[in-house]
Amino acid sequence: MIDLKQKRILVTGGRGFLGKHLVRLLTEWRGVPAANISAPSFEEADFRKMEDCLRTTKEADVVIHLAAKVGGIGANREKPGEFFYDNLMMGAQLMEAARLNNVEKFVAIGTVCAYPKFCPVPFKEEDIWNGYPEETNAPYGLAKKMMLVQSQAYRDQYSFNSIFLLPVNMYGPGDNFDPRVSHVIPALIRKVSEAKKNHSPEVVVWGTGIATREFLYVEDGAKGIILAAEKYEKSDPINLGSAFEISIKDLVELICKLMNYEGKITWDTTKPDGQPRRKLDTSKATKEFDFTSTTDFLAGLQKTIDWYEEHSQA
Repeated sequence: MIDLKQKRILVTGGRGFLGKHLVRLLTEWRGVPAANISAPSFEEADFRKMEDCLRTTKEADVVIHLAAKVGGIGANREKPGEFFYDNLMMGAQLMEAARLNNVEKFVAIGTVCAYPKFCPVPFKEEDIWNGYPEETNAPYGLAKKMMLVQSQAYRDQYSFNSIFLLPVNMYGPGDNFDPRVSHVIPALIRKVSEAKKNHSPEVVVWGTGIATREFLYVEDGAKGIILAAEKYEKSDPINLGSAFEISIKDLVELICKLMNYEGKITWDTTKPDGQPRRKLDTSKATKEFDFTSTTDFLAGLQKTIDWYEEHSQA
């Protein structure tokens, strides 16, 4: 087990949605001195550049790699080349730089998008190579998945201590609500909020509503990453999820109910659903580093809505 209080920690993407929660929990929950945590902005470190990767990992004992180019289905369809290249280069170069600088541990954050499009539910880690990912986010999913290959290859050849985590989509206060790049929960909250504000008689939602998703409250996700950083020492992939599955239709109806929006929900079936179902088997994370999601979905969703309503009026 690694005592993080004694380590210098580089958190890439530490100024982002998940990163802010993780940095805060490192100090508040685990007692890591703030002075021991480095969370450079994109302006301070562009991890697509090897020189920035080498410079930022030089003084680190532990690297937690959260930085990613992310977005919903629309953004992935619009810029598949960028999503592939940027994520591939960041992951490959950071891990290599960390190895060259003798970093003690590298925590790579993958994505549920790395799983095959048609995967037995719940997704088990051993199924990760049994098919091609869902087409709309395959470039992103495969780019992140290469860190798993790299992690296992580096452990075999260099005895480099790296791990690879597979989280589902996270949500919570401070999420990215920009409609161009946001994931489904923040995108729907914003859409319903604007329909309510504009007295619109309907909200239009992509797809059929049949697809299902699993969501992880961001604080739970950050705690899972920290526990893995402390306790997990293998290169076998590990799922991080909540074990709670909901259809997009039920999700939209729940958000409308919580936000007191009584207009009609119209489905734009010319737009894709994405992967048919997503739900992870999370038993390995519980067994290996005692992680279990504790936030009730309804409570987490309400906190996210409250945060958005407060900050959208600020």
